[in-house]
Amino acid sequence: MGANYPMVAYTLRVNGKRHELDTDPAKPLIYVLRGELGLTGPKIGCALEQCAACAVLVDGEHTLSCNRAASEFEGAEITTIEGLAEDAIGARIQAAFMAENAAQCGYCTPGIIVAVASLLKSNAGPSDADISDALADHLCRCGSHNRVLRAVRGAISGGQADAA
Repeated sequence: MGANYPMVAYTLRVNGKRHELDTDPAKPLIYVLRGELGLTGPKIGCALEQCAACAVLVDGEHTLSCNRAASEFEGAEITTIEGLAEDAIGARIQAAFMAENAAQCGYCTPGIIVAVASLLKSNAGPSDADISDALADHLCRCGSHNRVLRAVRGAISGGQADAA
């Protein structure tokens, strides 16, 4: 059985590696990341850009990946949660999240960490309002919000979470 969509060759740069793809250019980035590149950190939550579980960094900017065509990111640097482990800020955030046990089910956590990384890369000393703005689109139904905020504050202070 043949595919019912046109196949187009394009290149994505993900987590510092170049990937040659030959796929439907309209396929959402999240499906290419997960299905074709095996990067399962970004999650498919609502697939409507309403939960932000699919967040990745695109040229350092927090970007939702569930509805935008992968081919539109050709030439950009895409970083997933997997790539953040190799980044000093990303590793610091991940360590703070582990120290605070800031994930209950963990489904939303990769997107939240990506949002925090984007924030800290542009603002090393964000206010509580900045943090709230950065996380406003991220849904967590487990109720780990207080632990997440402690982890973010800990990442900002270099890994020492405050007692908030």
